[in-house]
Amino acid sequence: MINPAKTYTIDEYIEILYRRIWYIIIPFLLIVAGACGYAFFAPRQYKASTLILVSPQKIPEAFIPATVTSKVEERLQSIAQEVLSRTRLEQIISELKLYQKEKNTLSREEVVELMQKDIKVELPTKRDEKGYFTISYIGRDPNVVTTVANRLGSQFIEENLKIREMQAAGTSEFLANELTAVKEKLDHVEAAVAQYKRRFMGELPEQRESNIKILEQLQNQYQRVGESLRAAQDRKLFLQKQLTDMEHPIGSQGVAGYEKEGRLSAGKPSSLQKEMSSLSPTPDTAMETVGEKKGSYESQRESLTRILDGLQARYTDNHPDVITVKKNLADLEAKKDENAAKDKKGASDVKRDPRYRELKNQLDFTDQEIARLRESEREVVRQIDKYRTRIEQTPAREQDMASLMREHQSTKENYERLLQKSQSAQQAENLEKRQKGEQFRIIDPARVPEKPFSPDIPKILLIGLFAGIGGGFGLAFLREQMDRSFREPGDVEITLGLKVLAAIPRIEEKK
Repeated sequence: MINPAKTYTIDEYIEILYRRIWYIIIPFLLIVAGACGYAFFAPRQYKASTLILVSPQKIPEAFIPATVTSKVEERLQSIAQEVLSRTRLEQIISELKLYQKEKNTLSREEVVELMQKDIKVELPTKRDEKGYFTISYIGRDPNVVTTVANRLGSQFIEENLKIREMQAAGTSEFLANELTAVKEKLDHVEAAVAQYKRRFMGELPEQRESNIKILEQLQNQYQRVGESLRAAQDRKLFLQKQLTDMEHPIGSQGVAGYEKEGRLSAGKPSSLQKEMSSLSPTPDTAMETVGEKKGSYESQRESLTRILDGLQARYTDNHPDVITVKKNLADLEAKKDENAAKDKKGASDVKRDPRYRELKNQLDFTDQEIARLRESEREVVRQIDKYRTRIEQTPAREQDMASLMREHQSTKENYERLLQKSQSAQQAENLEKRQKGEQFRIIDPARVPEKPFSPDIPKILLIGLFAGIGGGFGLAFLREQMDRSFREPGDVEITLGLKVLAAIPRIEEKK
């Protein structure tokens, strides 16, 4: 037994080696023989690899941004799930008649899983080596593994093109639908803005300055029309006076004085006499026009009537003052009729005068002008009220328009962004259809392997050699540890704790 507490010399190790030599040789030979048997008689496995380059987009992305922006690793996972799916692999297994022996003992799912294990998709581990990947397949037939590797490479390329086209088309379709929806909203907002402007035309914020200017012009026009109207009215009065003067020349056609002698009873109050005397015409009243005479007649008649009513309230009809006032009232009516007849006769003669007709025409024209100016004045007033109302309503319209324009601006900006994205997506879709985008391209197709990939004979033999040496020495060490015999006096002393008095050396019998 090997004592760990004891220090062994080289001779002692050599002695142990010689003593356990067969424990070393036999495991070594067995392990090496097994390794050689496996290396030379194990089924040959061949590996074929296809190197695929990730070719970038041919047109700079500054001109046409790519719609497929996912990383190559992420897309490879998605593509691998599709290419290495059960349906695809079963089709390859059926076409190339793979795993014929395994089909007898394994189910379809197990055969597919076995093929999936034989397929490797490898990406470069270094950052500066990214931009390509390798698809490998391991099998027993070198021609078959080459065919499978190339088939898988082609399917990866086709699936990548298909996925990119689908993503580009999906992006383009989505943006087109969004663009249509936003365009409808923009049209609706623009229609609302146009309808609002039509409805409140003249009250809009951008029309405020023009409304103020127009209002100022209307106010000035109102002043001018007023001045013209007053001038026309003055001209009308002047023409009327001229016509009246021609119809009623100045003379003694005033109301004749009323004889007061004997008409009022003596001793009556002076107030009645003054009131009655005020009804008598003076030389100045004789110069009145017909219109003024008519007013004087009416005024005198009303005054006499008022006096008569007052007298009748105090006296009977036989009272001298009542009789006198009634007589004056009757004389006034008679004088009025007499003067009217005279004026009518004089007027008929004057109307035949050419100058009278000219003045009459001017008066008619002036009346028409006054009517026109009054209508113009009313129209100007209506316009002033109209524009004042517009100016007063402008702040409310400004607030409404600001809300509408904010919505319009926001919708328009969104529409323009979507339009730009939609155009870029359409260009990217055309780019993918023409295969001008990022592509997978085979730069090193799989070739028929000349040497098997597995087993690796030198590697297996080397491993078998080291395993045989390690196994032999390990078994020898284990056997030495299990040996309980004492071979040195020191072993006895260490183990039993007793001093050895004498040691009998090994006696070999000579034959």
